[in-house]
Formats: sequence, structure tokens, C-alpha cells
Amino acid sequence: MTEHLRESIKQSKRIVIKVGTSTIMYPNGAINLQQMEKLSFVLSDLKNQGKEIILVSSGAIGVGLARMNLTERPVTIPEQQAIASIGQTELMSLYSKFFYNYGHQVGQVLLTKDVTDFPVSRQNTVNTFEQLLLKHVIPIVNENDTVSVEELDHLTRFGDNDTLSAIVLELTDADLLIMLSDIDGFYDKNPMNYTDASRFDTISEINDTILSLAQDSSTKFGTGGMITKLNAAQIVLGAQKQMILANGEDLSILFRILSGEKIGTLFSPFN
Repeated sequence: MTEHLRESIKQSKRIVIKVGTSTIMYPNGAINLQQMEKLSFVLSDLKNQGKEIILVSSGAIGVGLARMNLTERPVTIPEQQAIASIGQTELMSLYSKFFYNYGHQVGQVLLTKDVTDFPVSRQNTVNTFEQLLLKHVIPIVNENDTVSVEELDHLTRFGDNDTLSAIVLELTDADLLIMLSDIDGFYDKNPMNYTDASRFDTISEINDTILSLAQDSSTKFGTGGMITKLNAAQIVLGAQKQMILANGEDLSILFRILSGEKIGTLFSPFN
């Protein structure tokens, strides 16, 4: 069964790829330019293979802090939103430069939950994505942190880019979501704490048992840990689509995932 599902991954045409802040930032708070360039190279090559690529990228506040030479995240919402504004500009500047080097154009899409919930603006968002993809542009998506209080340690809208990436999959009717994290997949217990932790190869349903296993497996980076990844998987499964959770440290892993290798944890409603 699993082999058949992994083979089906090869046929994915439209793919959403989500990277967290820890993928493009060093632990010391500096921008990981090597990783950003590698990501641009890999996604450009997948585009050259005929795939339609949508990138959901965190990192606006992290990059903003680095750009402003700040070592600590501001406390107030206005300060955080200002840093997000600076960081988002820098983030897109870097992505635009790197993708251009590999022959591809990018377009920025900033979203808030109210936009995707309201039918008219939701349809406009769908239309924008379709036009970008028709024009062979790679959409780069992020929460609009400058106007949203999402992810800013207060009341939330999307809450995290894991959830956002699943909603983008829904909006674009993509075949697959690949969520790159700092962990190799979903485990029965936290692999950072337990040497006997076992990774799930395939999960077809997010039930209470699976959710309870996630309580102890939050990762070091980002805002959501494992719970938000399972919430995203629930959205993906509800849309009758597939999601893979894998380690994004070596970004060439994307080539291996899309060649059908048994990497990470595959969330699939199919059998």
C-alpha cells in the first residue's frame, strides 16, 4: 500500500512547499543565504521539470530582526508589525534575486484569514494564484504580519504558516503539500528525547491517539511545533489531498521525495 502511495507522489503536478524560519535562518539569528539559494535552485529545477510550484515561506520577522541588527524580538504588536514589514521586503528581495539567477520570476502573495474566509476575496485570491501559475510565476506566500496579529504572540488569524500552507493547497487545488521542518517526520514520541522513538511512514487519519502523541513532540523552532502540523494535515486530508512532513536541512530532499522515496511521514487519505 505504502509503495503505491509513494509512487503516486511522482505524479504530483501542482505542489505547495512550506519552509519554516529555521530553514532560512541560522540559530544565531543571521540569514542563511546558502539555504535560501539552495531552495531557489531546487524549486527552479522542479519548475523546469514541469511542476507548478508554490512556496509558503516564514521568516519575515526573523529576517527583519537581522536586517535591523536586533537580537531580541520586540514585545509590542506595532513594533513586531514594523519589523515584519522590513523583513518581508528583504525576504522577497533575496528570493527574487536567487530565483532570477535560475531563470524564474516570483510573485508575492500576502494573506490574512479574513481574506480567505470571505467568498468574494477568496475567489479573487484563487484567481490571482491561477494567473501567476499560468504565467509560469512562482508564488511566494506568507501571512500578512504587518496588518495581522497572527503569529505575533497575541490573538490569531491563521495562527501559523503550517495552517496557511494547507489553506493555500485548498485554494489552489494543489496535489501535494510538502512541509519541511527540523524533524524527520511524525514520531510516536519525541525523537529528541527518546532514542527508541519510531517514525510513522504513513498516516491516513488524524485521530485522538495521533493528536495525543504530538503533545510531547513540539520542535525547537517556529511557532507551532507538531500540533499545528497535524492541524494542517487534517485540512489536507479533508481536501482529499496528500502531505509529506520531512526534514528540510538538506533541501535536495525534495528531489528524492518527488521521485517516490520513502522519506518523512506521508499523510494520505488514499489506500
